[in-house]
Amino acid sequence: MSTEKSPAEHENRWILNLRGLRVTKISVDFRLVLVLDSDWEVALEAPVGLSRGTGHASPSVILKPESQDVAAALALFGAKVLSAVAFKSGTLRLVFDTGHHLTCTSDPSFEAWQVTGSAGWRFASLPGGDLAVWTPSPRLRVDGGAV
Repeated sequence: MSTEKSPAEHENRWILNLRGLRVTKISVDFRLVLVLDSDWEVALEAPVGLSRGTGHASPSVILKPESQDVAAALALFGAKVLSAVAFKSGTLRLVFDTGHHLTCTSDPSFEAWQVTGSAGWRFASLPGGDLAVWTPSPRLRVDGGAV
């Protein structure tokens, strides 16, 4: 699977290397959470655009996690990720093999979304439109040296 590779940084975005991972669980509280294979998780707190087809082919449905208005997201259960991009402007875009496109932009007041991975990777859209990235820490040996 592509998650064996680390996410890759480019000039204006990060390629998250989630290609091939399936949505194995969807949960809702004040967030919409998509759990993927290999312990990756996408947590969405701001309104999210969900469309199907190529760009203009079908209009977006707006999912509103804060009011649990996210029923359309159930179509993503079992879907496989084709592309996952975290833009340095704070926007997240996921494309699925079902033809669905999910887009969450930044929010002026709070973190709109987070993506976390099992190896310690974490990406978050910061308030106002920026991207925070946490990379895995090197493991330490008992004597304090890096592994």
